[in-house]
Amino acid sequence: MKNYLWNILISLDQLVNTLFNGDPDETISSRMGKHIRNGDKGWRYALCKALHWLDKRHCEKSIEEDEGRENEK
Repeated sequence: MKNYLWNILISLDQLVNTLFNGDPDETISSRMGKHIRNGDKGWRYALCKALHWLDKRHCEKSIEEDEGRENEK
């Protein structure tokens, strides 16, 4: 049951990322982590800092190099 619930949470995460014009197979945290790695210090940075409080380096650890759109801005 635990794996089932975790899979549901990940699919919801990917759905929200897709609704914001992201890759359907990438999580929001991965997408934000890539933006921060590339020097973005806007709202994504603030959100990742908040997530860091719950899970150290969450966005950095969540980066999926093989997912996402190469030309995303």
